[in-house]
Amino acid sequence: QLQFVESGGGLVQPGGSLRLSCAASGGVLDYYTIGWFRQAPGKEREGVSCISSRVSGSITNYADSVKGRFTISRDNAKNTVYLQMNSLNPEDTAVYYCAIVPGVVRTCLSPPSYNRWGQGTQVTVSS
Repeated sequence: QLQFVESGGGLVQPGGSLRLSCAASGGVLDYYTIGWFRQAPGKEREGVSCISSRVSGSITNYADSVKGRFTISRDNAKNTVYLQMNSLNPEDTAVYYCAIVPGVVRTCLSPPSYNRWGQGTQVTVSS
């Protein structure tokens, strides 16, 4: 019965940064794989990044289009997953969604892997 909410979207200039948050309550987020997805107008929903827990630590994945610019992380004390987005460009403009699924999944950047989705938060990169 874990509940979660997204926040952190907004308007930013090209080259700027934003940090998105997926904050959970009613459960331990560390037990889930968390994915960030985005959907731009006229485009399919695409996986951006995902994070899951192993004994050795967090395992992360990134889409090629954001690797080196975006960083996913988890703060277990706050029961929150973050997506730090740097060097933003207009092509990053989209609605960003947090999604969760119990355990570890093989294809964590694939939307069908997830059970639940957040409401989305708008990210607009414009000069």
